Amino acid sequence: MESTRQKKVSRLIQKELADIFLRKNNEFAPGKLISITIVRVSPDLSFAKVFLSIFPSANQDEVVNSIKDHTAKIRYELGQKVRTQLRIVPEIAFFIDDSLDYIDNIDKLLKS
Repeated sequence: MESTRQKKVSRLIQKELADIFLRKNNEFAPGKLISITIVRVSPDLSFAKVFLSIFPSANQDEVVNSIKDHTAKIRYELGQKVRTQLRIVPEIAFFIDDSLDYIDNIDKLLKS
């Protein structure tokens, strides 16, 4: 169960990372739309799992690898944005959120 503080920090990180990806998307994945679906923060607020939804879904692994290569730069920019609100900027790990692909697959199966 997440505490209130964890929920607030995860919303803050989600909002600021969405802004970073909106401005810097062409560096990480030109021609792709990246959205932050879920952010899970550890109880000590030192680690954040960030789940990404990528559209179009072709070559998702390449996009995530590109984002993982730029993790230090993304964390630095996140730190610049939240430095007055957080004492420690959490380590960030990026994962693919494939729930939309799963829903699409279920719809195709139900229609056939």
